[in-house]
Amino acid sequence: MKTREIKELNTKEIQERMAAQEEQLSRLKMNHAISPLDNPMQIKVVRRTVARLATELRQREINN
Repeated sequence: MKTREIKELNTKEIQERMAAQEEQLSRLKMNHAISPLDNPMQIKVVRRTVARLATELRQREINN
């Protein structure tokens, strides 16, 4: 998910997406610990998406 796409979402949608992405990240980490993933770069992509969502939420919090 690109930063441009995140900025178009409202705050509630960002919070929902962030919760879903965090859940996906924990599942990926657990699955990778049990047996190696086909593409371990998925963990990196999801982690960065969570960070982008958190950053946008924080910026909105500061601006208000």
